[in-house]
Amino acid sequence: MLHSVSSQPSSRNQSSSLRRALSVLQYVSDRANETRGVPLSRIAEDLKISKSSVLRLTTPLLDTNLLIRDRQTGWFRLGHGALRLGQAYLASLDLRTVAAEPLRRMQRALGETCHLVVYEPPDVVYIDKVENDHQVRMASRIGNRVPAYRTAVGKAILAWLPEEAVQEAIERGMTAVTDRTLADAEALRADLQRIRRRGYAIDDRENEEEVRCVAAPIFDHSDEVIGALSVSSLASRMKPARVREVGPLVMRYGMEISRVFGSAKVPAEIPAEVPRE
Repeated sequence: MLHSVSSQPSSRNQSSSLRRALSVLQYVSDRANETRGVPLSRIAEDLKISKSSVLRLTTPLLDTNLLIRDRQTGWFRLGHGALRLGQAYLASLDLRTVAAEPLRRMQRALGETCHLVVYEPPDVVYIDKVENDHQVRMASRIGNRVPAYRTAVGKAILAWLPEEAVQEAIERGMTAVTDRTLADAEALRADLQRIRRRGYAIDDRENEEEVRCVAAPIFDHSDEVIGALSVSSLASRMKPARVREVGPLVMRYGMEISRVFGSAKVPAEIPAEVPRE
């Protein structure tokens, strides 16, 4: 019993030390772009910890190579142990798994069919779909492939790909399937510019006669586009004014998923929610 009572302060002290050591690690991580590192005095001053405490707290971080200390300057920066942790984290991520819960929240928020896709040039491949609660069902199916140029999800991806990737998609053919399909290379490029400016893509009955879609890209830790998510509805329900409301919300969910993958992209100010129709 005496042992149990005396161990409680020790446990609390260890927990407090761990939190403070992690705060030091986070502080250095947030300044990783400062290639020379961060001086001891600055860490102590900004975190309001004595220099001796910083040295004590960083000892296990240095031992595990989460931090390294320059032998000449004494400044701290991230070590290769942090890289290994990051690589292990990224290796454990699967787009469909990571996006599953946000995609379902988006569907509940908007009450329309939502999709998740990846890009396999020149097509997008649907890897998840959450149906709406209406009688009308979208024609899309998990596993379906559709040319990227005529879908919102495809254009959301193309807009952030290099020009050579866009050119490749164009050269694979741009057949019109509705009277609103962008089947002209310059028209597509102009639309991709608009998408980059506003942050989301629109399929205005370009793939299916009576369907409008709004999509946003998903980025990885290097800020490269790895997929897209969308909301789709009959054009009679998804009118242009509604598209302008929904677009920023789809962006928000796209950025939420992107942050899990380590993306540092920051979207424009967007609303927390959009009312269902």
